[in-house]
Amino acid sequence: MAESIHPAASHHMPAFITAPGETDVLMVVMGIILALAVLGFGIVFLRLHTLPERMAHKSQKIQFEIVAVLGLIALFTHMHIFWVAGLLLALIDFPDFGTSLKRIAGSAEKVAGLKPGEGLTDLPGESIVGADGETQAPPETDYGTGHGDGAAVARARPVPAKRKELGHA
Repeated sequence: MAESIHPAASHHMPAFITAPGETDVLMVVMGIILALAVLGFGIVFLRLHTLPERMAHKSQKIQFEIVAVLGLIALFTHMHIFWVAGLLLALIDFPDFGTSLKRIAGSAEKVAGLKPGEGLTDLPGESIVGADGETQAPPETDYGTGHGDGAAVARARPVPAKRKELGHA
């Protein structure tokens, strides 16, 4: 049976119009292009979204974690100020105070005659010098339970203080 063209149709049909029952090639090609465009846009968006995190990756751990949390908050809340804050935080290099403080502590231990790292475990605490220059014993601790939570709480027992003579007051 020969297919006839509708009387209202033009005699010259464009190439993208298919005959009934045939595969619409243009629709298939446009569907593939649309799927690739959406996938490509999503990849570009996520790469842009993780830009502060990738920039902060070479910095200190705490700075990297803060930037990563700001990025997640920005992703889930759609509030771009968190992304901007993470980007600014990733661009700033914080000085490393820990290294210099460790060197100062090591020097102080050396001056005190301690081996490196020994000052961490050997803390003085056997006696307490009062304001009047007298040495007092440290307060004893009593391990009891807290108010209903079952956790151990250290309670200090008061040390009996010597009463001052009235002539010194």
